[in-house]
Amino acid sequence: MTKPIIELSGIDKTYGRGAEQIQILKQVSMTVNEGEFVAIVGPSGSGKSTLMNTIGLLDTPTSGTYKLDGVVTEKLNDSQMASVRNKKIGFIFQQFNLLPRLTALENVELPLIYAGMGKSERKERARSMLESLGMGPRVDHKPSQLSGGQQQRVAIARALAGSPSLLLADEPTGALDSRTGTEVLELMIRLNEEGNTIVLITHDLHIADNARRVVSIRDGEIVSDVRNGETRDSPLLHTDTGSGTNEGSHPRQVQHQ
Repeated sequence: MTKPIIELSGIDKTYGRGAEQIQILKQVSMTVNEGEFVAIVGPSGSGKSTLMNTIGLLDTPTSGTYKLDGVVTEKLNDSQMASVRNKKIGFIFQQFNLLPRLTALENVELPLIYAGMGKSERKERARSMLESLGMGPRVDHKPSQLSGGQQQRVAIARALAGSPSLLLADEPTGALDSRTGTEVLELMIRLNEEGNTIVLITHDLHIADNARRVVSIRDGEIVSDVRNGETRDSPLLHTDTGSGTNEGSHPRQVQHQ
C-alpha cells in the first residue's frame, strides 16, 4: 500500500482580524503519496507560496489538519516543529542559499552537522551526494567559483543529504537560464525516478508539465488536480497567469476536487 507523505485536510489560512481579515487558503485538502512528483502551480497571489510554507512547516494553518509522514503537525510546539522539518524535509530554493565562505562540500555538510552526524560520516555522505549529481570535481569550490546550475546542484545535494521524506522545491529554475533550468528539471525527474518524493512550486505551466501530477491553485483554492499523461486540461491554461508562459501550452481536461 502506498504511504502518504503529505495529508492536508480542510486547511484554512487567514491573516488579520475583523474587517481587515484576509483569507489566503480556503479548505485546501490534498494527499501526496511516497514517490510522487507533484507540481503546485498558480499565478501570483493564488496562495501557492502560503501553501508551500504550510507544507514546509514554515507557517501554521489557521484551521484544518496536516500530517507529514504520519506526524500530526498541529500538536507540535515550535521546537518539535523545527526538528520534524529538519529531519523530514529537504528544501530547494530559487536563490540557492549557499554560504559564500564555505566550499560545496561544506555547504552540503551543514544539515548533517545540525543532525549530529560525526565528521567522517558526514564528509563521506556529502561527497557521495555531490558525486551522484555530477559535482565530484568541484567539491572544494566555493559558490563564487560555480555556475548557477552548479550552485543549484549543490543546493539539491544539501537537500538530499539528510535522506528526507520530502523534497520541497520553490521555483528551483527561477534564477537560471533556460538551458540550465532544463538540466535541473531533468535532474529532478531522475531523482523522482530513484524514489524521491518531490513537491515543486511554480507559476510556470511549462515547468509544471515535467511533474507527474499538477495541482492548480487560484484564490486560495485547489481548482484542478490532474495526472500528466492521463488527462489534458487545466483552467489556468486558458487565462493569463501574469508570467507570459501559457502560449502554446497543450490544454488539459479539468478535474475538480
